[in-house]
Amino acid sequence: MTDLNRKITPWQLRTRVLELGRRTLVMGIVNITPDSFSDGGRFFEPEVAVEHALALLDEGADMLDLGAESTRPGSRAGDSAPQVSAEEEQARLLPVLDGILRERPHALVSVDTYKAATARAALSAGAEIVNDVSGFQWDAEMASVCAEARCGVVLMHTRGRPEEWGAQSRLTADALLTTVRTGLAGSLETSAAAGIAREAIVLDPGYGFGKRFEENYALLARQAELLALGRPLLAGVSRKSFLGRTLAGLDGGQDAPVEARETASVAALVAAILYGASAVRVHAVRQAVEAARIADAVAAGGRICSDSGLGAQLGLV
Repeated sequence: MTDLNRKITPWQLRTRVLELGRRTLVMGIVNITPDSFSDGGRFFEPEVAVEHALALLDEGADMLDLGAESTRPGSRAGDSAPQVSAEEEQARLLPVLDGILRERPHALVSVDTYKAATARAALSAGAEIVNDVSGFQWDAEMASVCAEARCGVVLMHTRGRPEEWGAQSRLTADALLTTVRTGLAGSLETSAAAGIAREAIVLDPGYGFGKRFEENYALLARQAELLALGRPLLAGVSRKSFLGRTLAGLDGGQDAPVEARETASVAALVAAILYGASAVRVHAVRQAVEAARIADAVAAGGRICSDSGLGAQLGLV
């Protein structure tokens, strides 16, 4: 079923190399937006966002992911008139990036953007990774910007644009997996054509991005099949709507609100790790670090107590 068999794989970033696969890495989310689905703009002010980012690092985040435009369902992300211009996105994001790196010069920072101009500015300011939710589909210049910077990239699968998600037809599990695999393979081809090294790439199945509620579970159950594409996986299931819908029966039929999805997020995170994710993108870092530690121990086959060498590898002894 879930024999993880994650390969220990180098992830080439802009100035350093991360090791993926020995233990699950945790990416802490910092939303610098007034309309985030997950935190309602609590960290929109730069000084508050920086303070929050530093707290996530103190809680054990291996890296941070800064986003300055919401890509929630119904938004105009990626179209000809996005709701946030590149200029506004950079005005939100760059002061926070600067503040983090001023306090923690060695922090690993990813920028969550599909705009080449914002990626270029953030990389110049010290970001190591570009996390493109469109998988290089929404800005024709993005791949070349990443190739030139020789940065790490996260290529996510998105089925259509956010304003189209409500009208997407339902797919069978086989059709969904084929759609995601084909989309990610296309992003890898775009990367290769731009001259991006495969060692720089991590893939994200894109939970919630153009997938109907029940489809996310079908994708999660077969996530490990995506490892056949030859690159490690990052999973972002934290606080997603499909979790709230599943919990609806516990609260009079209403979808669980964002603030009531944390336990469900941890459960989905553990499943994602057991089905092959080498990294997870989360809001609540402390809980994720603890859950990932247990999931890694389970994936190691229950040999922690009897094999001190394995325990040392996972940092448990």
